Amino acid sequence: MSYLDELNESQRVAVENIYGPTMVIAGAGSGKTRVLTYRIAFMLDQGIDPFNILALTFTNKAAREMTERISNIVGGQEAKNISMGTFHSVFSKILRFNADRIGFPNNFTIYDTQDSKSLIKDIIKEFNLDDKTYKPSGVFSRISSAKNSLISPEAYLNNDEIQLEDKQSRRPELGRIYQTYANRCQKSGAMDFDDLLYFTNILLRDFPEVLHYYQQKFQYILVDEYQDTNYAQYLIVKKLAAAFENICVVGDDAQSIYSFRGANIQNILNFRQDYPDFKLFKLEQNYRSTKNIVEAANSVIKKNKDQINKKVWTDNIIGEKLKVIRTLTDNEEGKTIAGRLFETKQGVGSNWSDFAILYRTNKQSRAFEEALRKLNIPYKIYGGLSFYQRKEIKDLLAYFRLAANPRDEEALKRVINYPKRAIGKTSIENIIIAANRYNVSMWDVITDFNQYPAEVNSGTKSKIYEFTTMISSFNAQLNKLNAYELADTIAQASGVMRELMDEKEKGPEEVERYQNIEELLSGIQEFVKSGDSDEFKSLSDFMIEVALLTDADEGQTEDRNHVSLMTIHASKGLEFPYVFLVGLEENLFPSQMSLNTRTELEEERRLFYVAVTRAMNACTLSYASSRFVWGQLISSEPSRFIDEIEPEYLHFETPQRGAGRSLMGGGFERQHTGGLNKNPGLSQPNLKSLKDIQGNGKSESPGEQDIKVGYNVEHDRFGKGKVTKLEGNGADRKATIFFPHHGSKTLLLRFANLIILEE
Repeated sequence: MSYLDELNESQRVAVENIYGPTMVIAGAGSGKTRVLTYRIAFMLDQGIDPFNILALTFTNKAAREMTERISNIVGGQEAKNISMGTFHSVFSKILRFNADRIGFPNNFTIYDTQDSKSLIKDIIKEFNLDDKTYKPSGVFSRISSAKNSLISPEAYLNNDEIQLEDKQSRRPELGRIYQTYANRCQKSGAMDFDDLLYFTNILLRDFPEVLHYYQQKFQYILVDEYQDTNYAQYLIVKKLAAAFENICVVGDDAQSIYSFRGANIQNILNFRQDYPDFKLFKLEQNYRSTKNIVEAANSVIKKNKDQINKKVWTDNIIGEKLKVIRTLTDNEEGKTIAGRLFETKQGVGSNWSDFAILYRTNKQSRAFEEALRKLNIPYKIYGGLSFYQRKEIKDLLAYFRLAANPRDEEALKRVINYPKRAIGKTSIENIIIAANRYNVSMWDVITDFNQYPAEVNSGTKSKIYEFTTMISSFNAQLNKLNAYELADTIAQASGVMRELMDEKEKGPEEVERYQNIEELLSGIQEFVKSGDSDEFKSLSDFMIEVALLTDADEGQTEDRNHVSLMTIHASKGLEFPYVFLVGLEENLFPSQMSLNTRTELEEERRLFYVAVTRAMNACTLSYASSRFVWGQLISSEPSRFIDEIEPEYLHFETPQRGAGRSLMGGGFERQHTGGLNKNPGLSQPNLKSLKDIQGNGKSESPGEQDIKVGYNVEHDRFGKGKVTKLEGNGADRKATIFFPHHGSKTLLLRFANLIILEE
């Protein structure tokens, strides 16, 4: 049987139309990956050279799965010749071939977020700026946004509007920090993740011969999860596809949930404007979920105005209705959900790995962790501290990075005195001062104190000489020893293994650190053995792979039997037979920070849609009537998203506490108007809202009509500000407010939750 016979009619048509601009709108659970995979296999069957195909994904895991599937259909060698991987991995390879054109070495280091924030923190300190005003994470986000909008440091400094925004937010030095950060990265031969896209755009813009080469090479382009692309990614794809326009984008506008990372839903909504002669294919049959789950999700997402119309349906069984559970407190919610999960597991005889608890923010995990532990239910939290972010791992990786690129200043600062070798903090600071004075790297200074004098005593210079000699010896062996051989050599010769061995006697945490290093070295050995036996894999190759890991690539590789706890954002692309979607309360989900505009609210609704459609067999929704926030118990209202689900797909439950004692008299009732009623049988705790408890001279939350121009108000996200303009009527009434730290913002009053401040 041909692999094409495995496809439904909609999928097959999308697979067989391989020429010209194509958009495939793939509803949740509709076989998107299969269509992408079979489309590439079909292209190869039609005689298209695999070297001419570029397939871009958002995770290495997705790329690996697709490569394996294609290998099974057309053979392994052909699949290997396709340029397939994440945006960052594919473009980092292009940059390494062309790095000299843009002033970088081809062995440039890739900084992770922690490295970038560390460098920014140092720059803020050098400039004698207040790190509470210039928070490194906030500065990093600002720089990241600029790069994703392709705004260079020079353009940033020369843009009057940007400079005014920075002054209004009391951070006028942001441009100078950005420029210094960019200079330091270049001096260190390092790029951050955003640079991989930023400099690819620069390369294709400034070197027409490079653009022409890759246009001819990549005559067929496929992009997965197109709704998640940002402006920089969009522009690269558009430039590469311009010559042949054999571009196929696959995605679902209803699952666009990454605007906080710069993703622009307009990229998929405006595809028809970019390619007027495009073909549109819709994959609307859901193979994952029951009818009740599919229809419940549909009934919510249809409330969004900005979307490509489609009707997701399924031939699966009707299944049970979505259960809605209400508890008194967030702690009680944790206990109730853990208990229900345990009962379901016992009842259906499934594995723990069939269950997922999804929440809006990581901080919600605590109550569920405690409850699961008490029932001895194995679980794992995704999105916590990654293996590669642990201190001992970062320390050894820093040595690996220096072996490949001795000018990597963040790595150098991390390990020049680890393990301790009597190179003091003052000496390191003086080396940094000298490097900045002569505009060279720290490595240049410490390898030639004669040319670049620094205030370092002779004893320290002797220790530094030993250190640089050691790093140089590692560098000399980079292409002689394979990744594992050199990694093991570095771990021993640097003293890291000895240091951790000496600490093992101190306790279980120290033992774990040593074991983590052993696990890292085992992973490198496995990396060397994978693939072709005659292929030489250097430590540089391993470091590139580690640097390009995405959040979704880490943690999901383990096939262990545990309940998964994660944010909804982290769950995208996954599926579970049983999903518990928790914390469904107003101002938590939808988030209070996403209620200022329709655009923000619609993204929260898409996030809810993604959460519900992770479920295959059953989906349980829960919320608490009260929740501890900043140490205060505040009352909560059920999320509007529960109310937006058609009543026929919901079953409201009454959880029990103790020996059959009812928490809620007669359960829930829903008014004919569609609103959720507080149950009269539920004894409500005597609660005040957090605003009431805090006092602070603030009045009760005002009605929309109480706001007047000139009023001083406070917003939960932007702080205190003054109303400068009012417009519109009723539900569309808006206020323009000047916030000293954020500039002017126009807010829809019915969502703004403003507090009028007493004069």
